[in-house]
Amino acid sequence: MDSNLRNLKDFLVLYNKVTELCFNRCVDNLNQRELGSQEDTCVDRCVTKFARFNENMMKVYVDVQTTINAKRVKEMEEQAAILEKQQQEERKRQSETAILTPVSPSPNPGSGNLAM
Repeated sequence: MDSNLRNLKDFLVLYNKVTELCFNRCVDNLNQRELGSQEDTCVDRCVTKFARFNENMMKVYVDVQTTINAKRVKEMEEQAAILEKQQQEERKRQSETAILTPVSPSPNPGSGNLAM
């Protein structure tokens, strides 16, 4: 799913939940088309409270997520350094092995490509 579409869907779900929550808390009866003054004040406070709560939660989320991401980056850098060190050691061992490995003579020294 496209991230913009997902964000819109998440927003609409949240909007519907806030609407339902505040309606159920604040609307006493459906006798009039307009909200009464107490109902209007209640809805305003409910929505404001929810918006502030949501804003504070998002700030905490961003802070926590930033910390988590920094920790992951550090761990990945440490793993990359360890892997690089292991690869360097392996290359060093291979080069030492190539230097120290003697070349074995051929089994028949007299037989070669030279014909007499």
